[in-house]
Amino acid sequence: MRIGAPKEVFEGEARVAMTPDSATQLQKLGHQCFVETGAGQAAGFTDAAYQAAGVTVLPGAEALFSGVDVVVKVRPPVEAEIDRLSKGQTVISFFYPAQNAELLARAEATGATVIAMDMVPRISRAQKMDALSSMANIGGYRAVIEAANNFGRFFTGQVTAAGKVPPAKVLVIGAGVAGLAATGAAVSLGAITYAFDVRPEVAEQINSMGAEFVFLDFAGEAQDGAATGGYAAPSSPEFREAQLKKFREIAPDMDIVISTALIPGRPAPVLWTKDMVDSMKRGSVVIDLAAERGGNCEYTVPDQRVVTESGVIVIGYTDFPSRMAAQASQLYSTNIRHMIADLTPGKDGVIVQNMEDDVIRSATVAHDGAITFPPPPLKVKAIAAQKPREKAPEPTPEERKAAEAAAFRKATRTQVGLLALGTVLILAVGAVAPASFMSHFVVFMLACFVGFQVIWGVSHSLHTPLMAVTNAISGIVILGALAQIGSGSWLVTVLAALSVLVATINIAGGFLVTRRMLAMFQKS
Repeated sequence: MRIGAPKEVFEGEARVAMTPDSATQLQKLGHQCFVETGAGQAAGFTDAAYQAAGVTVLPGAEALFSGVDVVVKVRPPVEAEIDRLSKGQTVISFFYPAQNAELLARAEATGATVIAMDMVPRISRAQKMDALSSMANIGGYRAVIEAANNFGRFFTGQVTAAGKVPPAKVLVIGAGVAGLAATGAAVSLGAITYAFDVRPEVAEQINSMGAEFVFLDFAGEAQDGAATGGYAAPSSPEFREAQLKKFREIAPDMDIVISTALIPGRPAPVLWTKDMVDSMKRGSVVIDLAAERGGNCEYTVPDQRVVTESGVIVIGYTDFPSRMAAQASQLYSTNIRHMIADLTPGKDGVIVQNMEDDVIRSATVAHDGAITFPPPPLKVKAIAAQKPREKAPEPTPEERKAAEAAAFRKATRTQVGLLALGTVLILAVGAVAPASFMSHFVVFMLACFVGFQVIWGVSHSLHTPLMAVTNAISGIVILGALAQIGSGSWLVTVLAALSVLVATINIAGGFLVTRRMLAMFQKS
């Protein structure tokens, strides 16, 4: 198949859906790759780089749309691009079908197949195609960089000759992919970082990253913030009030707020109200990653930087991934490549639209002249937050004592049983064996007991306990062999000498290996 990436027409969009690296991988699947001239220029990929990777550079969008079978894009196609499609063609891009019903109907009329990367289900097999997570990861990281650029102080605390600088306090609202990326970036910059999410089970993730999870004192019914598909669920009115109350308490102490709370297909919930912003210190920064869906902050204006009367900076940019176009293009093109790999099961350059496949079916929103959105329920369970296991109740002192007594009785019965069994076996052997055998057998048992005590009593002064024990065993072998060297039998003497030689080699080797291992940790 012929796969082509046009230049994005959305104003300010710098990403591209195909990079030279991804094109190389697509060609290994049997596809031919095309790109519109200048498509990757804003992301740092020149036409010459594409040509070096075996990609054909076409002069314009008209030539590309008419000359390829599959069109890969970043932003949803505009009406002019949809009208260029024809039956049998496929377009793969972000589409947001729930918000673009008119555009979806227009695509249906063309008979083309539309695969929406934002509809990829959150199941384990589809993680490699999860473009929403890829872009959210970049957005969360870039939000912290943008906050640092607008914040007038260090993130980390410093003690200098000119005075002491306290660390910045950062609050991340929402601990999804973007929130976790923002939390990690803020912690790495040295800020005192707090994070909140309606899903209490993410508290362990937040704490493991070096941040502090903000818990609510919510007396109502337990809030379960996890919904199907791995996203957060809408909160109850009572929980929302408790949430806003907590935010009002901590707002005056926060220097930077990064808000990422967004549920797909819904307007962004207002979580950082005007009075919270007004209570923040002058020079504080609010980064609203939900600005494209209305914003979590009441002061947010999409695609603008607003400075309130109280001196707080509110940023509502909607192009954070595009501000890191090279990295974002690499990740997004990799997601596209994995999607096309699933569409090419034979690796022969033939696209197979398998509507029985969970991932392909969920992502396909229009096919063969019909709208296929919304998709049916998944056959496999989506990735969701694991419910915290209920802790077993602590036993009472009486229960603990009873359990210890029962364990002691069980161990005692086992030991008595083994002793009785051994006694019976010895008596049975003694009833039929000659007296000379029994005398040697008693010596053998005592030797085993004494040898065991001697070997396991050796101090582990060598590199490992195992090496120490094996050297101790070799020492016992040498003692036994030396005792037999003076035997009158030449065969016993030869075997004893060989035993001394082999055991000596083992002991000397143990010490040599230990010396070399210790030398690795010594400074030269």
